[in-house]
Amino acid sequence: MARPRLLTDMTNQLRYFVWLGLALLLWFNYTTWTTDFASAPNGVHTQQAPAPANLAANVPQTPQSAAARPAASPLPSAAPMSAPGPGATLPVAPAPGAATVQVHTDVYDLQISTQGGTLEHVKLLKYAKVKGKSERVVLENPDPATEYLLQTGLTGPAGSLYPTQTAAFTAPQPVYRMGPSGVLRVPLTWSANGITVTKTFIFRKGSYRIRLQYAVHNGSAQPWTVTQYAQLFRNDPRTSGSYFDPGSKAYHGPAIWNGHEYVKLDPASSDYQHYTRTVTDGWIAVPQHDFVSAVVPPTGAPYRFSSQVSGTAYLLAASGPEHTVAPGAALTLGQTLFVGPTLHAQLERTDPTLTYLDDYGKLTLLARPLFWMLSEVHKLTGNWGVAIIVVTILLKLLFYPLSETSGRSMAKMKALGPRIKNIQETYKDDKEQLGRAMMELYKREKVNPVSGCLPMLLQFPVFIAFYWVLLYSVELRQAPFMFWIQDLSARDPYFILPAIMAMTGVLQYKLNPAPPDPVQAKMFMFMPLVMAGLFAFFPSGLVLYYVVNSLLSILQQWNINRRIAGAVGART
Repeated sequence: MARPRLLTDMTNQLRYFVWLGLALLLWFNYTTWTTDFASAPNGVHTQQAPAPANLAANVPQTPQSAAARPAASPLPSAAPMSAPGPGATLPVAPAPGAATVQVHTDVYDLQISTQGGTLEHVKLLKYAKVKGKSERVVLENPDPATEYLLQTGLTGPAGSLYPTQTAAFTAPQPVYRMGPSGVLRVPLTWSANGITVTKTFIFRKGSYRIRLQYAVHNGSAQPWTVTQYAQLFRNDPRTSGSYFDPGSKAYHGPAIWNGHEYVKLDPASSDYQHYTRTVTDGWIAVPQHDFVSAVVPPTGAPYRFSSQVSGTAYLLAASGPEHTVAPGAALTLGQTLFVGPTLHAQLERTDPTLTYLDDYGKLTLLARPLFWMLSEVHKLTGNWGVAIIVVTILLKLLFYPLSETSGRSMAKMKALGPRIKNIQETYKDDKEQLGRAMMELYKREKVNPVSGCLPMLLQFPVFIAFYWVLLYSVELRQAPFMFWIQDLSARDPYFILPAIMAMTGVLQYKLNPAPPDPVQAKMFMFMPLVMAGLFAFFPSGLVLYYVVNSLLSILQQWNINRRIAGAVGART
């Protein structure tokens, strides 16, 4: 006889914990708003980046770069890179005044410096920094305050000259534009002491994958030993993120695939401020919200990955095995670069493990199938908002057995409402007898009060995974739906969807049984308003999912209530 009462107590405790969590979230919502916006002029949140690290010139220069701004050349793989001490220098931008090659494709406007062939300014033509504005997202850039460079080259033992990121290259022409063929080749040439190296960047229409090739010819009388390398350098001053801009909370910094797992080399962690590891079939990358710069070495070759940190700047490098080119012989080397948005399909075509850059956190196992469903439906509909609606319906069908169980339990509780109220009034002064009478009623009518909560808890991880998909899938970045919703990854500008969400919540409250405790009943009555307030600043795509799911739940619960009320009424 004690079990039903225990179930009832568990239900009441669960409700209290839910409301405590909602109250804490609401308080966090309010305090974050005041912190992020209240002190900003005109409600605009501003942040001042800290000063960049001191990158004073103190690294020995190679002969071919004596007049250039100093930069540290990577060492052959046999010699580990030394950790920078106080005031140490990391690689910096090409020398001011170095000529650049302008490259124009259907997805890029970028500049390649003739000093080292460094990608120093990459503008993504299809991605506006702010929706509706002309300014585009820029990745690599030589601005000292936020320096971000992808440097590549060849190096080797001391005593010889090599086409490193400080070497002087020549270009046949200053401007390249992609033609009807859809393939664009940009060659740069370096020569010294009888060695000639042609460094060619290959671009393809619609692709953010850049193929880099080296054609080496040894015209000297001596063997020439060479190592291919690439490095990503970034000065990345940390700024505080905002709860109302969840993308600012996404990880940005060095990361690698070590051949087995995705590892974030957080510069703030002492474990990664000087990191060295030999990796086969891995890659290095600098991800940020929706975008990434990555280097994918050739498969099957052992590469030494290393990282260095100095202040707010960090260097992530990959150095390959040595190759010896005999006199009169030639050698071809190459690697793949990826600079652009983290589009799942393009990452997968470049290297399947690059898809781990779609960082959905601990719910990746749920988020990946959800994204796959969304993308497949989007192929049919051409609209991400419609895809969200269709996937929501499919998920509702998937969870229908659980929802049916929950709905039947709540419908029975609602149908028993008058009898429960009568028992409460009869035994209001005898708690023990009240408990026994309630247990007898639950047992006779085969009602389990907890069974209405369990299905909702089981669906909660799917809801959170859907949130991560909408937030961290660049495919949904600035994607329009219809009418006033022109960016599913941003909040509803007019808060219409949250208002609809509040109304659907009120309808659901009316359809569900009222808690026996009057205080709980009042709390649950205000729950839709609390939830709408919390969701007001979430991505509108997530609110759209919640609204559609709520509407389907209302229809389902109304139908179940109608059937259960008739069945219970027939027995009374």
